[in-house]
Amino acid sequence: MVATHESAGRPAPLRSLVDAGSGAVLVLVEGAAGMGKSHFLRGVGASPEAAGVTRLAWRCGDPDAQPEVVRQEGPLLLLVDDAHRADAEERQRLRRVLEAPWPGLTAVVSYRPEELEVPGLPLGASPDGYPPELTVVRHRLEPWDAAGVRRAAAEVLGDHGPAEVVTRLWERSGGVPQVVVDLLALLRGRPLEEHTVDGLDGLGVPVRLAELALSRTLRLSPEDRPVVWAAAVLDEPVSRDELVAVSGLGPARGRSALLAALACAALAEREEGRYGLPVPLAALAVHASVPGPVRQELHQRAARAVARRQPVPWAVLARHHRAGGHVRGWLRAVENAARAAAGSGRHQEAIGLLEPTLTSPVVPPQVRARLAPLLARSAVVGLRSDQTVEVLRHIIRDASLPLAVRGELRLDLGLLLNNQLGRVRQGWRELELAAAELREVRPDLAARAMAALALPQWPGPSVEVHRTWLLTAVQVAEESEDDVIHAAVAANRLSFSLSVGDPEAWDLVESLPTDSPEPSCRLHAARGLCNAADSAAWLGYYPRAEEMLAAGLELSARNGAPYTEHTALGTRLLLEWYTGRWGGLAERCERFVDATADMPLLSSDARMVRGLVAFAQGDWGTALSWLSGDDATAPEDTPAPLAAATSGALVRLALARQEVGGAAERAREAWSVVTAKGVWGWAAELAPWAVEALARAGERETARHMVHAFALGIEGRDVPVARAALVWSQAVLAEVEGRWGEAVRLYRAASAAYAALPRPYAQALNAESAARCALETRGRDVPEGAGGDSRQGTGAEGPRTEGETGEGEGTDGVDDTTAWAVAELQACTERFSDLGAVWDAARCRAVLRTYQPAKDKRRPGRPSQADQLSPREREVAELAVSGLTNREIATTLHLSPRTVEQHIARAMRKTGALSRQDLPRHLV
Repeated sequence: MVATHESAGRPAPLRSLVDAGSGAVLVLVEGAAGMGKSHFLRGVGASPEAAGVTRLAWRCGDPDAQPEVVRQEGPLLLLVDDAHRADAEERQRLRRVLEAPWPGLTAVVSYRPEELEVPGLPLGASPDGYPPELTVVRHRLEPWDAAGVRRAAAEVLGDHGPAEVVTRLWERSGGVPQVVVDLLALLRGRPLEEHTVDGLDGLGVPVRLAELALSRTLRLSPEDRPVVWAAAVLDEPVSRDELVAVSGLGPARGRSALLAALACAALAEREEGRYGLPVPLAALAVHASVPGPVRQELHQRAARAVARRQPVPWAVLARHHRAGGHVRGWLRAVENAARAAAGSGRHQEAIGLLEPTLTSPVVPPQVRARLAPLLARSAVVGLRSDQTVEVLRHIIRDASLPLAVRGELRLDLGLLLNNQLGRVRQGWRELELAAAELREVRPDLAARAMAALALPQWPGPSVEVHRTWLLTAVQVAEESEDDVIHAAVAANRLSFSLSVGDPEAWDLVESLPTDSPEPSCRLHAARGLCNAADSAAWLGYYPRAEEMLAAGLELSARNGAPYTEHTALGTRLLLEWYTGRWGGLAERCERFVDATADMPLLSSDARMVRGLVAFAQGDWGTALSWLSGDDATAPEDTPAPLAAATSGALVRLALARQEVGGAAERAREAWSVVTAKGVWGWAAELAPWAVEALARAGERETARHMVHAFALGIEGRDVPVARAALVWSQAVLAEVEGRWGEAVRLYRAASAAYAALPRPYAQALNAESAARCALETRGRDVPEGAGGDSRQGTGAEGPRTEGETGEGEGTDGVDDTTAWAVAELQACTERFSDLGAVWDAARCRAVLRTYQPAKDKRRPGRPSQADQLSPREREVAELAVSGLTNREIATTLHLSPRTVEQHIARAMRKTGALSRQDLPRHLV
């Protein structure tokens, strides 16, 4: 009986054939070189089904590895490797074994089908065929698919291997397992920063693959080898006629050479009717072996053949023209290829074509002046390329460059420096020079430079400077009939108006040309939508921001604007933080930072959000490293709203650590930056913490002026989150000054304002503070050893003076207020826990215990917890695991450091943890 089994894997059913109860079986395992046949045989021999079975290993072509096979009682597993190497005598010996099989015999025979003496007959021709009592199964080892290569890469490089590297690995290896393994071994030995597509391409050809390709080529007669050389030069599957034409052998001779190359597996039919090297990467090794003059002639013929294709593949044609020595043809093809790529949104492809071209000394100045703006325009919407920046700087220094071209290049250079590289001061200077150079010769482009300078997010100049640039840009654009310039200015005008809280800004959204037939207009519309979504996120318009973000992302992806896409993805992380979608947020931030590590502005949103998540979880050391570590963007290069928000987080962190002096100093510095910028809506994430820091440092008058300035700054502005933050700031000041009843009212108003946005975390913080102040209003006694008040979890030494009383005064009112406050604190604890704010939840529970009403207090005496952790011990242990020091835990929970130390010691004893660092795996 003969059966066929084709599979890409190593399935268990084959191993199950090795069974004493089965009849005689022959398994033919076929796979091209590098497909893992020997590995497959070892797997069969080591399978559980082979345990206790007599095993014989036979390697064809090696007389010392060919055992005598005799009939025996019981099962026998015969593993025959490399049957394609067997000579006639060896094949006959194998045939004799299989012609007289016995129950329990299993022969597994592997071979390379492309190297068989007679194609399709691994054991040679036999007039009698296989005996009827022998079951024959064919198992074909296929190349790995993309998923298989990805799994192999993950085992070697980890789960963080870039997707584009894995894709490139699959394409160049052809999925051949041995080639994949060899390339991964080479890549693993390189630094992490070289785990890129360029790094992979720079590895060259693994030795095994190079020797295999070259040895097969050498098996051909010298007259036939040009057909393999032609395939290496073309480096893609091509038709017979094109391959023969490039080889230069002529139709009859070329057909004969192709057949010979196929017979010795130097070439393979990669697709139906299309031929090439069996493994794409092998083309490099063969190409390098071709003598230089012959190689140049092959490329010249390849260029003529490729030019006849429709449509013309300009990038491929450029490669052949350059290698063939035809400079004019090369430059013409590069320009056509780059324009086609940029026109269809493939800007990174355009950059990859233009960068090496413009660095070549053979490019004439007039061609360089024509190609450089094309590179710059693609680079502005693409991802970071330091080489592009250096190319543009070099070209701008050319004194013969026309002024209009220099100004255009300087404009795009400024945008690159600002956006992709985060060198804002350098970029600002280039944009100013561009605006001046272009004002007379290209006013349309000058308007673009002015519009870029109008974005108030750039750190440094005041909002009035940006407003002046915007007004000038709008005036110049109105004088122009260029739709692209109108789109560019409209996008930046929308971002400016939203940022400053202009109530009429939303009407400008409709002015974006999202449906324009002009691709450049759509790119500006996509940028405008994504920037507007970011501005709306800082304003507190979260649902609207989500809508614009979705539209902007879709438009960016459709029109090929990867940089704009990435800015939008950073904004999405910000929105997830604000709106309480924290599940997996830390991991998403880390992945985004990894993906944009070389573009600091793109990764800055994610870094801040990751730090905020760590802070809420009580991991203050990690929070500090994300917010201000060595990899963080310098404050002077950080976008203004993000710098203010990051400063607010750092002030809060310092307060939590009771570093009041340091918090106040940072608050003053950050507030001066916000004041100088003059976009008061961006003070929302800083103001409450800055007011608290200065008030607690004894600078209450300064804190009052801060609140007053904030109120004046947002007056008449459409800034909902800033209005909520203003009420929060007023509440903080009232609490620090002991005006408890007013503080309760203001905190509750702030909580309601944040709930309406929605901002669940800020809502819960204010609700907690309102409840705590309500308890202070009742003048509750603080238990001995509580260690200060519990404002916002900072452990401040708050005032205990009698101030204004809250609602519900009188005997009944005391009970009502207390009951409400306790219920609110309990609800806040649940909200914090649901969000994942471990530290905030622990602090809230500590506040509850501090002000626990007498009827709810536990009776004297403590129930035995035996070997189980008490609630307080677990709470302390969890905060210790998060990274807080004993002093920080004591501050949070209003305990003494000595008490914290005792709780941790008991937690370690009860759980069996060997150290503080060993606690996490024991806290189940």
